[in-house]
Amino acid sequence: MADLFDSTAGQAPAGKPGPRPLADLMRPQSLGEVIGQEQVLGPEAPLGVMLENGSLGSLILWGPPGVGKTTIARLLAAETDLHFVQISAIFTGVPELRKVFEEARMRHGNGRGTLLFVDEIHRFNKAQQDGFLPHMEDGTILLVGATTENPSFELNAALLSRAQVLVLERLANRDLERLVQRAEKMMDRALPLTGEAREVLLDMADGDGRALLNLVEQVMAWKSAQKLDPEALSKRLMKRASVYDKNGEEHYNLISALHKSVRGSDPDAALYWFARMLKGGEDPRYLARRITRMAVEDIGLADPQAQAQCLQAWETYERLGSPEGELALAQALVYLALAPKSNAAYVAYKTAMREAGRTGSLPPPKHIRNAPTKLMKEQGYGAGYAYDHDAEDGFSGQNYFPEDMPRMAAYFPVERGFERELRKRLDFFAKLRAKRG
Repeated sequence: MADLFDSTAGQAPAGKPGPRPLADLMRPQSLGEVIGQEQVLGPEAPLGVMLENGSLGSLILWGPPGVGKTTIARLLAAETDLHFVQISAIFTGVPELRKVFEEARMRHGNGRGTLLFVDEIHRFNKAQQDGFLPHMEDGTILLVGATTENPSFELNAALLSRAQVLVLERLANRDLERLVQRAEKMMDRALPLTGEAREVLLDMADGDGRALLNLVEQVMAWKSAQKLDPEALSKRLMKRASVYDKNGEEHYNLISALHKSVRGSDPDAALYWFARMLKGGEDPRYLARRITRMAVEDIGLADPQAQAQCLQAWETYERLGSPEGELALAQALVYLALAPKSNAAYVAYKTAMREAGRTGSLPPPKHIRNAPTKLMKEQGYGAGYAYDHDAEDGFSGQNYFPEDMPRMAAYFPVERGFERELRKRLDFFAKLRAKRG
């Protein structure tokens, strides 16, 4: 069982080795060969400083697939002369973990440290994550965890307090191009692609170095007498599916980008993020609900028609379904992006909620309470109420707040859209109220 977790696991038996994927053949042999993570590996970056000072601590490598998390962990073990052990949280249970820790303890007793690389560490539950803590604290293991999920959400605070989180970034096309050139040098031939098709190939990888090398390996296997153009390439290869988890951080990142694009009055950016979410498999009904929320929260009474536009688009989607109904949502999105913006009603609502919590159960003043019974009338309920329709200008100016509460100012309309007119009305009533005491 121990062999499953050792660095030698997966090697072919003695004799002729089996075929290895290009991505495996091209694994960097030193940290200096790792492409695209200078913000982590550079001389003044966290890992560069740790290694320079011989003070490597436990780490959580957070980043999308195919950016070098496993490679960096392996190379760190080599750089520090630690025994490398790799496990996956998907396939490892408590009994296997105990065996790994016991072997690391024996190794530690013999003067050799262990770098334990845990792939998909966020898959371990809280109890399993807690199991690492004593072994990290006494130096039995140096933990390097890899995750594609936000550690703040998925990892225990106790574990995070004992490890530094390093963020690895998706590879830019310039980094992917360096990978392609390195592959061409190793294979001693150029990709049979035109310059434009080469750019398309980089886009297909979507920032994933492993995916790119798999694509390169496929293209190199083709027997083509002439270079392929983008159209020919697209017929033979499928674009890598975008990274998108409807329940994960990327979901919240993209809806945040969509919402902020609308708030920022940029219809082009709003449509782009809307399309990205749809391409990722997002439920259009979720988007319809969020778009309606944007109308209420960020446009409000600056354009009272915005909310109606969203509700009509939502209803249209329900009647038409996908994909036709998504156009109605897109139209509502454009309307929102170009509408005048105001969060005055939203801020007023939050102010009112805060004041309601602060003032507790203060009763309404007696003059605006109903008096359906004789006893209530005798207690003064409704006494002195001024019927606004009978007042000059249809406004009595009476106090409607609790008697022991100072008047609250919550709603401040902006000088944009329809709220400009509401500002005039608010000022008008304020002057009348002051005039009538």
